[in-house]
Amino acid sequence: MIGTTFANIAAATITQHAGRIDVSLGKLTTEQVWTRGSENENAIGNIVLHLCGNLHQYTRHAIQGESDIRERDDEFNAHGGVDVDSLRERLKIVVADAAGIIKGVTEEQLMTKIVVQNREMTMLEAIFKTTEHFSLHAGQIYFATKLLTHQELGFFTHKKAIA
Repeated sequence: MIGTTFANIAAATITQHAGRIDVSLGKLTTEQVWTRGSENENAIGNIVLHLCGNLHQYTRHAIQGESDIRERDDEFNAHGGVDVDSLRERLKIVVADAAGIIKGVTEEQLMTKIVVQNREMTMLEAIFKTTEHFSLHAGQIYFATKLLTHQELGFFTHKKAIA
């Protein structure tokens, strides 16, 4: 029961962050999505491609056992070529698929050893790692969106108005 609850919370966390990333992307132009301050920085577009690649690798490959088709370097080498609406759609599709896979993991499967990125770990650890990874990069996207737009994103309605 704890394992099922964990998997459901992980899927819900990824889904919630994906919705917030979608809100963030909706505030940006394609040019802004591919803006880099320097060659040592990633654009929001790179981070979205990276999140899609990571989620696919951890769920379709590691959990489902499909071939590992990820081209990680391409995620970071892109300097455009994907418009903001396409990024939004790609993220929605990958997240819905990954969330479904994660929710489908049984209690017994959570302790099954799998290999992802040449490291052996349990399915539980893989789900934890990809959820943590997704959350970390989501925060980067929120911060970068605020820097680029100078707008509040509206995720937290409990903020008090300054008198």
